[in-house]
Amino acid sequence: MFKRQSTLSLVMIAMFAALTAIGAFIKIPLPVVPFTLQIVFVFLAGCLLGSRNGLQSQLVYIGVGLVGLPVFTQGGGITYVLQPTFGFLIGFALAALVIGFMIERVDTPTKKHFIGANIVGLFIIYAVAVPYLYVSLNFWLHMKTSWSHIFVVGFLNSIVADFCLAIASAFLAERLYKVFNSARTLKIVNVERENV
Repeated sequence: MFKRQSTLSLVMIAMFAALTAIGAFIKIPLPVVPFTLQIVFVFLAGCLLGSRNGLQSQLVYIGVGLVGLPVFTQGGGITYVLQPTFGFLIGFALAALVIGFMIERVDTPTKKHFIGANIVGLFIIYAVAVPYLYVSLNFWLHMKTSWSHIFVVGFLNSIVADFCLAIASAFLAERLYKVFNSARTLKIVNVERENV
């Protein structure tokens, strides 16, 4: 039973990594930073998988892209770390971790908990991505850009839509949470039995 639950965790991690990759190709082209639906699956990974598995799902996604598979919005490969938007990917991993951590601290999370965790996760993403965007453009890509321009293209262009996606993802997470939580709870119970 424990082996089955471990397999289930791996499947869920792989599934959310794949969904994040799919979200990269559902996009609206914008200058410098395209708008994508990846962030929806980041929110859901944190809410439904928990901190550890949510983080791992995003690390798997990033790892697969860095080894060369074209799963990012503009391709893949190790040199993708030089892309201005790579900061968003780092933010995705951190956001999934923090969202999962916040939800795990609540015995019975409600809509307000999911909304709050997603909004915190959203601002973590931007707190990493916007400075990364500035540094990448101004230093290694040598495209001199002001903070005000970075603020517009890296934050204002997409924050409203991402905020709405955070709310919508919270509503969806609330509906799916019991299913995912029961699977995790069963895993914990079986681990305890194995250790008795």
